[in-house]
Amino acid sequence: MNNPIKIAVDAMGGENSPEKVINGIHIHNNNIKDIFYNIFGDQNILDPLIKKIKLPENKYKIIHTTNKIEDNDSPLSAAKRGRDTSMWMSIESVKNNHSDAIVSAGNTGALFVIAKLNLKMIENIDKPALSALWPNKSGMNIVLDLGANIECNEKNLIDFSLMGSALHKSLFDNEDAKVALLNIGSEEIKGNNIIKNTYQELNKKKNSLFEFKGYIEGNQIMDGDVNVIVTDGFTGNIALKTAEGTANFITSELKNAFNKSLLGKLSALINIKNLKMFKNKLDPRLYNGAILLGLDKPVIKSHGSTDEIGFANSLNVCEKIIKGDLIDKIKKNII
Repeated sequence: MNNPIKIAVDAMGGENSPEKVINGIHIHNNNIKDIFYNIFGDQNILDPLIKKIKLPENKYKIIHTTNKIEDNDSPLSAAKRGRDTSMWMSIESVKNNHSDAIVSAGNTGALFVIAKLNLKMIENIDKPALSALWPNKSGMNIVLDLGANIECNEKNLIDFSLMGSALHKSLFDNEDAKVALLNIGSEEIKGNNIIKNTYQELNKKKNSLFEFKGYIEGNQIMDGDVNVIVTDGFTGNIALKTAEGTANFITSELKNAFNKSLLGKLSALINIKNLKMFKNKLDPRLYNGAILLGLDKPVIKSHGSTDEIGFANSLNVCEKIIKGDLIDKIKKNII
């Protein structure tokens, strides 16, 4: 391989790991050829799993450690004892330029703290933001912040607009970024002072990276009129969890409705193609891979409870943002 992308993988973090992690690598590797995986974890457990999927020896390296961050560890305790854990070592690999990015399905709070301890913030960015993909009618939204910051000021929200737009451009190079602020109404007078002041700043300062479209309400997130949605971490996390719960409820109720009667089962059989399309549109595994923006290296958080399909998609996100020069795009446009 000529100059492959190198991904540091915390193999021990999250539910059903490392099995789902190694199987996710297998899925990803079957579709992408120019990737090298630095896999951090217990070699005695990882070796048999890797042999099972027949991953070529020139595509990976195992960096052995028996220690890992537990899901119930507090961020502080994880950081104190974490230097020889799979999570810390994988982040350190990125810090030392042995890997281009890091992916972990482990403890979210610990990942944020350890990443901030090891990696530098991009100059002129005060706070990192957690961003993720969110489907809409015409494509994909980037939504941020989803929980890294409970409180944000005007500069933070403006920075999030720039970082979210850079991420969108890295993932979807042929689309223009259209930014909106999540608010309780679409009128200029709605919202708190921070939202209103941010609106005024974004409205008067034009940026070549994105077009500012004003406010958006929660019920318009999936309309597709904008594709970068900016909010504070408190509001964004609630919106995300509400959307995930609603999607799971709709999918579950639809399945129950089709299974209740013979007529329902026949209808499902007749419409199986459309139902699969509907299910895929709401399947969170296909949008797995949140990005901690603001650090000078890419840090990707896979959902802890996802399966190998979801983990493979987080690797896919990782590969795309490296190829899309995400960090450079943010550095060139940040104020």
